Amino acid sequence: MNIVAVCACPTGVAHTYMAKKALEQAATKRGHTIKVEAQGALGIENEITQEEVNNADIVILAVEVGIAKRERFEGKPKINIPVQMAVKSPDKIIEKLEEKLKK
Repeated sequence: MNIVAVCACPTGVAHTYMAKKALEQAATKRGHTIKVEAQGALGIENEITQEEVNNADIVILAVEVGIAKRERFEGKPKINIPVQMAVKSPDKIIEKLEEKLKK
């Protein structure tokens, strides 16, 4: 599975990066490709390109604030989750994505 994700917490610091790392590790561990963009105090880091969006099977939006360039993901299957869920349960999130895409 090819995943793109955006993480953004209200302050755009610690939890954004904790969620990014957790999702990357969980997806990689299960054999998936993932690119995670962080949006926060430093702006957009590791920005997802339109080509990467086009090639993605699904989009994870682990956000609790408005994000820039959200329109890139129009028409793509996506899930919206709280940042804390990405930090605490990344393996469960990836499992649910696998189930969702099998249907």
